[in-house]
Amino acid sequence: MGDWIIGWTTGAVADGPLPALVCLPPAGAGCRRFGSWQHPLAGTAEVFGVQLPGREDRWHEPMPDTFDQAVDTIVTALTRRLGRSRPLVLYGHSFGGLLAYEVARRTTPYALVVSGCRAPARAPGTGRRTAGSPVREDELDRLLDTDDPGLDPGQAHGLRDLELRELALEMLRKDAALSRSYTHRPEPRLRVPVHVWGADDDATVTPAELDRWAAATTGPLHRRQVPGGHHAVLRRPQQLLAHLAELLRAAAAAPAPAGLTTAATAAVSAARHTGA
Repeated sequence: MGDWIIGWTTGAVADGPLPALVCLPPAGAGCRRFGSWQHPLAGTAEVFGVQLPGREDRWHEPMPDTFDQAVDTIVTALTRRLGRSRPLVLYGHSFGGLLAYEVARRTTPYALVVSGCRAPARAPGTGRRTAGSPVREDELDRLLDTDDPGLDPGQAHGLRDLELRELALEMLRKDAALSRSYTHRPEPRLRVPVHVWGADDDATVTPAELDRWAAATTGPLHRRQVPGGHHAVLRRPQQLLAHLAELLRAAAAAPAPAGLTTAATAAVSAARHTGA
Protein backbone atom coordinates (compact mmCIF):
# COMPACT_ATOMS: atom_id res chain seq x y z
CA MET A 1 0.00 0.00 0.00
CA GLY A 2 1.25 3.46 -0.85
CA ASP A 3 1.72 6.37 1.53
CA TRP A 4 -1.16 8.73 2.24
CA ILE A 5 1.27 11.49 3.19
CA ILE A 6 4.22 12.43 0.96
CA GLY A 7 6.87 14.89 2.10
CA TRP A 8 9.63 16.83 0.39
CA THR A 9 12.62 18.28 2.14
CA THR A 10 15.59 20.39 1.09
CA GLY A 11 17.69 19.26 4.02
CA ALA A 12 17.50 22.71 5.65
CA VAL A 13 18.52 22.78 9.30
CA ALA A 14 16.25 24.46 11.85
CA ASP A 15 16.28 24.85 15.63
CA GLY A 16 13.15 22.72 15.81
CA PRO A 17 10.51 21.21 13.56
CA LEU A 18 9.40 23.66 10.90
CA PRO A 19 5.69 24.35 10.50
CA ALA A 20 3.96 21.88 8.21
CA LEU A 21 2.08 22.91 5.08
CA VAL A 22 -0.26 20.08 4.13
CA CYS A 23 -1.65 20.30 0.58
CA LEU A 24 -4.67 18.48 -0.84
CA PRO A 25 -5.05 18.36 -4.64
CA PRO A 26 -8.18 18.84 -6.76
CA ALA A 27 -10.31 16.01 -8.09
CA GLY A 28 -8.64 13.94 -10.76
CA ALA A 29 -5.12 14.81 -9.63
CA GLY A 30 -2.34 13.61 -7.37
CA CYS A 31 -0.21 15.54 -4.92
CA ARG A 32 3.21 15.33 -6.63
CA ARG A 33 2.84 18.84 -8.07
CA PHE A 34 3.26 20.27 -4.57
CA GLY A 35 6.82 19.00 -4.38
CA SER A 36 7.94 22.08 -6.34
CA TRP A 37 6.65 24.27 -3.49
CA GLN A 38 9.28 23.03 -1.05
CA HIS A 39 12.11 25.05 -2.59
CA PRO A 40 10.45 28.51 -2.32
CA LEU A 41 9.31 27.62 1.22
CA ALA A 42 12.68 26.21 2.33
CA GLY A 43 13.52 27.31 5.86
CA THR A 44 9.90 28.40 6.40
CA ALA A 45 7.97 25.15 6.25
CA GLU A 46 8.07 21.51 5.34
CA VAL A 47 5.62 20.73 2.55
CA PHE A 48 3.51 17.58 2.58
CA GLY A 49 0.97 16.32 0.07
CA VAL A 50 -2.03 14.08 0.69
CA GLN A 51 -2.10 11.24 -1.82
CA LEU A 52 -5.45 9.52 -2.20
CA PRO A 53 -5.55 6.04 -3.73
CA GLY A 54 -6.39 5.69 -7.41
CA ARG A 55 -3.77 8.09 -8.84
CA GLU A 56 -0.07 8.43 -9.60
CA ASP A 57 1.88 5.88 -7.54
CA ARG A 58 -1.36 4.56 -5.95
CA TRP A 59 -3.26 3.97 -9.20
CA HIS A 60 -4.29 0.36 -8.52
CA GLU A 61 -5.27 0.86 -4.87
CA PRO A 62 -8.99 0.97 -4.02
CA MET A 63 -10.62 4.22 -2.99
CA PRO A 64 -12.12 4.62 0.49
CA ASP A 65 -15.79 3.71 0.71
CA THR A 66 -16.89 7.11 1.99
CA PHE A 67 -15.70 10.70 2.28
CA ASP A 68 -15.60 10.45 6.09
CA GLN A 69 -13.46 7.31 5.86
CA ALA A 70 -10.99 9.14 3.63
CA VAL A 71 -10.77 12.09 6.04
CA ASP A 72 -10.33 9.87 9.10
CA THR A 73 -7.53 7.98 7.35
CA ILE A 74 -5.82 11.24 6.35
CA VAL A 75 -5.95 12.55 9.94
CA THR A 76 -4.53 9.28 11.31
CA ALA A 77 -1.72 9.34 8.76
CA LEU A 78 -0.95 13.01 9.51
CA THR A 79 -0.81 12.34 13.25
CA ARG A 80 1.66 9.52 12.73
CA ARG A 81 3.82 11.60 10.39
CA LEU A 82 3.75 14.99 12.15
CA GLY A 83 2.93 14.35 15.79
CA ARG A 84 0.30 16.34 17.67
CA SER A 85 1.85 19.73 18.40
CA ARG A 86 3.56 20.82 15.20
CA PRO A 87 2.36 24.14 13.72
CA LEU A 88 0.08 23.34 10.81
CA VAL A 89 -1.43 25.17 7.85
CA LEU A 90 -3.84 23.28 5.57
CA TYR A 91 -4.29 24.10 1.88
CA GLY A 92 -6.70 22.51 -0.59
CA HIS A 93 -7.80 23.34 -4.12
CA SER A 94 -11.32 22.65 -5.39
CA PHE A 95 -12.27 19.12 -4.20
CA GLY A 96 -9.10 19.20 -2.10
CA GLY A 97 -10.45 22.28 -0.33
CA LEU A 98 -13.45 20.31 0.92
CA LEU A 99 -11.16 17.55 2.15
CA ALA A 100 -8.92 20.15 3.83
CA TYR A 101 -11.94 21.67 5.59
CA GLU A 102 -12.94 18.34 7.10
CA VAL A 103 -9.34 17.61 8.08
CA ALA A 104 -9.25 21.05 9.76
CA ARG A 105 -12.34 20.16 11.79
CA ARG A 106 -10.55 17.12 13.18
CA THR A 107 -7.29 18.97 13.89
CA THR A 108 -6.29 22.43 15.10
CA PRO A 109 -4.46 24.15 12.25
CA TYR A 110 -3.20 27.70 12.47
CA ALA A 111 -5.23 28.48 9.35
CA LEU A 112 -7.21 26.86 6.56
CA VAL A 113 -6.53 28.07 3.00
CA VAL A 114 -8.68 26.98 0.07
CA SER A 115 -8.90 27.99 -3.57
CA GLY A 116 -11.55 27.37 -6.21
CA CYS A 117 -13.77 25.68 -3.64
CA ARG A 118 -17.37 26.32 -2.70
CA ALA A 119 -18.30 26.48 0.97
CA PRO A 120 -19.03 23.06 2.52
CA ALA A 121 -22.76 23.72 2.77
CA ARG A 122 -22.71 24.26 -1.00
CA ALA A 123 -20.43 21.35 -1.90
CA PRO A 124 -21.08 20.60 -5.60
CA GLY A 125 -21.87 17.25 -7.16
CA THR A 126 -23.57 15.55 -4.23
CA GLY A 127 -26.49 13.58 -5.56
CA ARG A 128 -26.21 15.10 -9.05
CA ARG A 129 -24.65 12.16 -10.82
CA THR A 130 -24.96 8.41 -10.44
CA ALA A 131 -21.83 6.32 -10.05
CA GLY A 132 -20.23 5.41 -13.35
CA SER A 133 -22.31 7.81 -15.42
CA PRO A 134 -20.35 9.53 -18.20
CA VAL A 135 -18.77 12.95 -17.97
CA ARG A 136 -19.50 15.02 -21.09
CA GLU A 137 -16.63 16.51 -23.09
CA ASP A 138 -17.73 20.05 -22.24
CA GLU A 139 -17.87 19.16 -18.55
CA LEU A 140 -14.38 17.70 -18.71
CA ASP A 141 -13.08 20.85 -20.39
CA ARG A 142 -14.67 22.94 -17.63
CA LEU A 143 -13.23 20.74 -14.88
CA LEU A 144 -9.77 20.80 -16.48
CA ASP A 145 -10.11 24.52 -17.28
CA THR A 146 -8.78 23.99 -20.81
CA ASP A 147 -9.75 27.52 -21.87
CA ASP A 148 -7.50 29.15 -19.28
CA PRO A 149 -5.72 31.94 -21.24
CA GLY A 150 -2.70 31.58 -18.98
CA LEU A 151 -1.88 28.05 -20.14
CA ASP A 152 1.37 27.71 -22.02
CA PRO A 153 1.28 25.65 -25.27
CA GLY A 154 2.69 22.55 -23.57
CA GLN A 155 0.05 22.59 -20.85
CA ALA A 156 -2.75 23.20 -23.35
CA HIS A 157 -1.59 20.30 -25.54
CA GLY A 158 -1.37 17.98 -22.52
CA LEU A 159 -4.93 18.77 -21.44
CA ARG A 160 -6.21 17.88 -24.91
CA ASP A 161 -4.19 14.69 -25.33
CA LEU A 162 -6.69 11.81 -25.65
CA GLU A 163 -4.75 9.37 -23.48
CA LEU A 164 -4.21 11.93 -20.72
CA ARG A 165 -7.87 12.92 -20.87
CA GLU A 166 -8.90 9.28 -20.37
CA LEU A 167 -6.68 9.06 -17.30
CA ALA A 168 -8.15 12.30 -15.98
CA LEU A 169 -11.67 10.99 -16.58
CA GLU A 170 -10.96 7.82 -14.63
CA MET A 171 -9.60 9.74 -11.64
CA LEU A 172 -12.47 12.24 -11.79
CA ARG A 173 -15.00 9.39 -11.68
CA LYS A 174 -13.34 7.98 -8.57
CA ASP A 175 -13.32 11.35 -6.82
CA ALA A 176 -16.88 12.12 -7.91
CA ALA A 177 -18.05 8.87 -6.33
CA LEU A 178 -16.27 9.82 -3.12
CA SER A 179 -17.72 13.34 -3.06
CA ARG A 180 -21.26 11.99 -3.45
CA SER A 181 -20.92 10.32 -0.05
CA TYR A 182 -20.20 13.66 1.65
CA THR A 183 -22.74 14.97 4.14
CA HIS A 184 -22.20 18.46 5.52
CA ARG A 185 -22.73 18.90 9.25
CA PRO A 186 -22.55 22.59 10.19
CA GLU A 187 -21.44 21.98 13.80
CA PRO A 188 -18.89 22.22 15.22
CA ARG A 189 -17.67 25.24 13.28
CA LEU A 190 -14.00 25.92 12.75
CA ARG A 191 -12.35 28.32 15.19
CA VAL A 192 -9.47 29.37 12.95
CA PRO A 193 -9.00 31.93 10.18
CA VAL A 194 -10.15 30.79 6.76
CA HIS A 195 -8.48 32.24 3.66
CA VAL A 196 -10.31 31.72 0.38
CA TRP A 197 -8.90 32.34 -3.10
CA GLY A 198 -10.91 32.75 -6.26
CA ALA A 199 -10.32 33.54 -9.91
CA ASP A 200 -12.07 36.27 -11.89
CA ASP A 201 -13.17 33.98 -14.75
CA ASP A 202 -14.26 31.02 -12.61
CA ALA A 203 -17.97 30.76 -13.31
CA THR A 204 -18.36 27.80 -10.93
CA VAL A 205 -16.88 29.30 -7.77
CA THR A 206 -17.88 32.96 -7.75
CA PRO A 207 -16.99 35.60 -5.13
CA ALA A 208 -20.47 35.16 -3.66
CA GLU A 209 -19.85 31.42 -3.29
CA LEU A 210 -16.51 32.09 -1.60
CA ASP A 211 -18.12 34.52 0.85
CA ARG A 212 -20.34 31.67 2.10
CA TRP A 213 -17.27 30.23 3.82
CA ALA A 214 -17.94 32.76 6.61
CA ALA A 215 -20.56 30.37 7.98
CA ALA A 216 -17.97 27.60 8.36
CA THR A 217 -15.88 29.32 11.02
CA THR A 218 -16.11 31.54 14.07
CA GLY A 219 -12.78 33.03 13.01
CA PRO A 220 -12.19 35.68 10.36
CA LEU A 221 -12.70 35.09 6.64
CA HIS A 222 -10.27 36.59 4.12
CA ARG A 223 -10.95 36.48 0.36
CA ARG A 224 -8.51 37.14 -2.48
CA GLN A 225 -9.01 37.14 -6.24
CA VAL A 226 -6.61 36.54 -9.12
CA PRO A 227 -7.06 36.71 -12.90
CA GLY A 228 -7.83 33.50 -14.77
CA GLY A 229 -10.04 30.43 -14.67
CA HIS A 230 -10.89 27.76 -12.11
CA HIS A 231 -7.35 26.40 -11.70
CA ALA A 232 -5.53 29.74 -12.04
CA VAL A 233 -4.41 29.90 -8.39
CA LEU A 234 -2.90 26.42 -8.55
CA ARG A 235 -1.31 26.81 -11.99
CA ARG A 236 0.31 30.16 -11.21
CA PRO A 237 0.87 29.92 -7.46
CA GLN A 238 3.38 32.72 -6.87
CA GLN A 239 0.92 34.99 -5.02
CA LEU A 240 -0.48 32.05 -3.08
CA LEU A 241 2.99 30.87 -2.04
CA ALA A 242 3.85 34.34 -0.74
CA HIS A 243 0.64 34.34 1.28
CA LEU A 244 1.28 30.83 2.62
CA ALA A 245 4.80 31.83 3.65
CA GLU A 246 3.36 34.70 5.72
CA LEU A 247 0.90 32.37 7.44
CA LEU A 248 3.55 29.75 8.12
CA ARG A 249 5.91 32.29 9.67
CA ALA A 250 3.06 33.53 11.86
CA ALA A 251 2.22 29.93 12.84
CA ALA A 252 5.83 29.36 13.89
CA ALA A 253 5.78 32.50 16.06
CA ALA A 254 2.40 31.83 17.68
CA PRO A 255 2.67 31.42 21.49
CA ALA A 256 0.62 28.22 21.47
CA PRO A 257 1.34 26.51 18.15
CA ALA A 258 -1.67 24.91 16.60
CA GLY A 259 -1.36 21.35 15.41
CA LEU A 260 -3.01 17.97 15.42
CA THR A 261 -5.19 17.35 18.47
CA THR A 262 -7.65 14.76 19.65
CA ALA A 263 -10.25 17.20 21.02
CA ALA A 264 -11.33 18.49 17.62
CA THR A 265 -11.56 14.96 16.25
CA ALA A 266 -13.75 13.90 19.16
CA ALA A 267 -16.09 16.87 18.65
CA VAL A 268 -16.60 16.06 14.97
CA SER A 269 -17.09 12.39 15.74
CA ALA A 270 -19.78 13.25 18.29
CA ALA A 271 -21.56 15.52 15.80
CA ARG A 272 -21.44 12.78 13.16
CA HIS A 273 -23.09 10.25 15.45
CA THR A 274 -25.77 12.65 16.69
CA GLY A 275 -26.55 13.88 13.16
CA ALA A 276 -25.80 17.53 13.98
